[in-house]
Amino acid sequence: MGRLCQTDGLNDDQRAILEAVRTFVDEKILPVATELEHADEYPTEIVEGLKELGMFGLMIPEEYDGLGESLLTYALCVEEIARGWMSVSGVINTHFIVAYMLMRHGTEEQKKKYLPRMAAGEVRGAFSMSEPGLGSDVAAVTTKATQTDSGYEITGQKMWLTNGGTSNLVAVLCKTDEGADSVYKNLTTFLVEKEPGFGETAQGITVPGKIDKMGYKGIDTTEMILESHQISADQVLGEKPGQGFYQMMDGVEVGRVNVAARACGIANRAFELGIAYAQQRETFGKPIAQHQAVLFRLAEMATKVETAHAMMVRAARMKDSGERNDVESGMAKMLASEYCNEVVEASFRIHGGYGYSKEYEIERLYRESAFMLIGEGTSDIQKMIIGRSLLKDYKARV
Repeated sequence: MGRLCQTDGLNDDQRAILEAVRTFVDEKILPVATELEHADEYPTEIVEGLKELGMFGLMIPEEYDGLGESLLTYALCVEEIARGWMSVSGVINTHFIVAYMLMRHGTEEQKKKYLPRMAAGEVRGAFSMSEPGLGSDVAAVTTKATQTDSGYEITGQKMWLTNGGTSNLVAVLCKTDEGADSVYKNLTTFLVEKEPGFGETAQGITVPGKIDKMGYKGIDTTEMILESHQISADQVLGEKPGQGFYQMMDGVEVGRVNVAARACGIANRAFELGIAYAQQRETFGKPIAQHQAVLFRLAEMATKVETAHAMMVRAARMKDSGERNDVESGMAKMLASEYCNEVVEASFRIHGGYGYSKEYEIERLYRESAFMLIGEGTSDIQKMIIGRSLLKDYKARV
């Protein structure tokens, strides 16, 4: 292991967990990742291995059968997993966000019902805000939950569900009529149960099939269509309607730390591949690493990897300390995703024509890195969040 992406101040438990994950990545993920990704095959054996490592319950408190670890520990594990294959980190991320939302906003009954089984990987989570015409405008949700005598009836169409097929618990953001003067207070999160698979997976719920994507393969990304789906009022997250927007934003905040960690992992792997290839490939009688142009490129790549890692670690530690980290997680996500693309492209250039071949791992990373630019909010959205907050902090005195 090289000097990049090291983290100071970790305790013995954290170091042991990271070592176990790193070994698992090197032995079980890297040797098969490219083959599975090209086949768009779900990594069943890898996921089972992650269950045994406790990854599905890493942050779930011990009282609910989890490991009770910090967001920092989780993010560092995600970084390692994404270094092996970014799609696998996606299997864990959406599950983690739902578990986190339950930990922070669920009732005690909801926590007892779901968290122990989520920690064991028996209940697999997905969350759903986006819709076909929604984009980044979360407040424009059209999926409607209408009150009935027995609870609610949900009708609408959701889009871009990671784990949409394999999950059996989906946190779904819906519009409800709470009579509030703000659209943000008329949104509610429902805990929707369904069967894994495709087709009609529950009463009034259809998951049509996997969306064919440029990258981020292996994992299932789907739509979800709800037609008069009946759900009880006790499946409202926290059992208090009108809180959905704030619950989802809390989940996305930790999700942005996760995407930053994923981007760091991809970038670190691209650097590893680039510096290894640069020492093997010879031109004009010497390894290309000895040509100044390539040497400078490697130096810039390493600096970007290290900077993104430091930003990600800071954002995770702020959240762990109980502080709001919307700015810091936005900065980390924006910087890590942009640097990830730059580092991957630089490694791609170092590989030359071979980088364009599917036989080389960098081709997969090239496609995976593009998703980092849009996952959990585009760089433009991050800039809006960061900029608005800075205007409040540095408000001009007139």
